[in-house]
Amino acid sequence: MSWLVISTSFVHIPCSDLKAPNKVGKTSSLSTKRLESETNLPGFRDVKSFSEYFGIFQSEGCKMVEMSCREHDKFAAGSQFMTHTVGRVLDMLGLESTPINTMGYGTLLDLVENTCGDSFDLYYGLFLYNKSALEMLERLDLAFDALRNELFGRLHHVVRKQLFENGKKGKSLQEISCQNGAALASTSNALRSQDVIIPYKFKGKISESVDDSSKLKCAIVGFGNFGQFLAKTLARQGHSVLAYSRTNYRDVAQKLGVSFFSDANDLCEEHPEVILLCTLILSTEKVLKSLPLQRLKRSTLFVDVLSVKEFPRNLFLQHLPSCFDILCTHPMFGPESGKNGWNGLPFVFYKVRVGSDERRVARCNRFLDIFAREGCRMVEMTCAERDWHAAGSQFITHTMGRVLEKLDLEPTPINTKGYETLLKLVENTAGDSFELYYGLFMYNVNAMEQLERMDFAFKSLKKQLFGRLHGVLRKELFENSEKFGVLQEKSVEGNGAALSSSPESVKIS
Repeated sequence: MSWLVISTSFVHIPCSDLKAPNKVGKTSSLSTKRLESETNLPGFRDVKSFSEYFGIFQSEGCKMVEMSCREHDKFAAGSQFMTHTVGRVLDMLGLESTPINTMGYGTLLDLVENTCGDSFDLYYGLFLYNKSALEMLERLDLAFDALRNELFGRLHHVVRKQLFENGKKGKSLQEISCQNGAALASTSNALRSQDVIIPYKFKGKISESVDDSSKLKCAIVGFGNFGQFLAKTLARQGHSVLAYSRTNYRDVAQKLGVSFFSDANDLCEEHPEVILLCTLILSTEKVLKSLPLQRLKRSTLFVDVLSVKEFPRNLFLQHLPSCFDILCTHPMFGPESGKNGWNGLPFVFYKVRVGSDERRVARCNRFLDIFAREGCRMVEMTCAERDWHAAGSQFITHTMGRVLEKLDLEPTPINTKGYETLLKLVENTAGDSFELYYGLFMYNVNAMEQLERMDFAFKSLKKQLFGRLHGVLRKELFENSEKFGVLQEKSVEGNGAALSSSPESVKIS
């Protein structure tokens, strides 16, 4: 629906003529027109009264909103100016569509398309002639700085913690070594004995066959929001679903038809065919190391659904025995964006290591079929390629969503479609924890570059605005100075002539 804002002095149409989309799936872009409601302007002489004039817009489905000019500018600074600012920052980044666009990233591309066609003069006008615009620009700047400081602060804390812990461990090991070398030797012998036992257990299970039925026995490790989100679909499709978490989700699991385990040993003794890691990025290594791998079948398939891919791939290859299969995946959606179904949503996967045995290949394909059956767009690509695309799409989407969240944006009576896009973006990203966002930053080698590019783009836009402002002011100052100089010269010439023609008057005065 279009909006027609009516004031006693002007009519402002935030959205009017629809422009046909030039790409499949893109929303229509909107143009903006300002019409003075005075009878002597072109177009108005064709109608007889205000009511008839406004009837033109009502017949087109516009929502008529009457408000003062002051109210309009206040709302517009928080919506229209903010929308154009974000659109221009993103346009400077040269964002491009990727094979794994998320819904959030798709809305950012739409926003760029809908704002980049407007001239800088229009944007500069929004900035210069709305007194609330400068405040919004400053708030956006502060929000970005606050988010960046939050990221770097967490990074600093983690590095310091690791340095101090490593220092303490080194000191502790030195003391133990000096105090009792004999005790260390006996402990080493005991550990070597255990190492002999573990391979024996693997060997006893290497010949056990993988279930040939169409249904899988999947164990979800990490039964938080995302684990529960996936469990609903797995259980609905008839798969046997087990869940393990340190937090007690027994009641939730029971409602979903899922068997819950609070002990990893008990879970692994059920011999699931698939271990599905749904942990936070930051805790993945710790959780993986804590699993009693010796209790699993040697042919077990390990799958992750983390928002980064090279990190879990390297982790699996480093810590899992070569007899385990490895599949790295990323559903490019979550509980919010996938609440109405997964049809058309991208699912990225890469078969890192899958045994050549037909039954193991078939099991991997059956797991992928869970998502294919729901209509997901299946995209196979390497972990490195996926992380490169994600840094330019997923990380930027979450960064912009978190920056806007800090501004506490709210709906206005005159929301444009572009502003509604920003509100939707905040809604889709605000539900994710900071740990997830920090993981996207920390474990994707391309994220820092994207953060720096966003910072540079925003500073460049501010420089453009203030540079234009400075240019206008200097021009006015110099023009006024030149005018003053001309007037001064004329005044001197005029006064000189008058003085020379009336010498007596000078004497009298």
